[in-house]
Amino acid sequence: MLRQFFRYAAAGAIGTAVQYAILVALVESLQVQAVAASTIGAVAGAFVNYGLNHRYTFGSDAPHARALPRFAATALAGIALNAAVVALLVSAARTNYLAAQVVATAAVLAFTFLGNRRWTF
Repeated sequence: MLRQFFRYAAAGAIGTAVQYAILVALVESLQVQAVAASTIGAVAGAFVNYGLNHRYTFGSDAPHARALPRFAATALAGIALNAAVVALLVSAARTNYLAAQVVATAAVLAFTFLGNRRWTF
């Protein structure tokens, strides 16, 4: 399981890089609110992560017709968790949006790994 978690984290790093790039670009260039920008980035990162996790992380032979909706449900729950953590830390705790995003990323990583390992793939 530990090896699989490291593969999941490595694949997730690519999706996370996409998310952070979109987050920073939207906040800094277009003055989009941090939670909205983070959510848009998370959706884009999820698309990247599906393909990587299906083959690389889990080596799944599950048909896409079954795995993709489950991955989407898990990703949506992760995106909701991400938005909640960023909103709480930015609004209530007055944390910098990037620091808040780092905390949210760690929470979502653990949550989605378990969900995808046990249910999706």
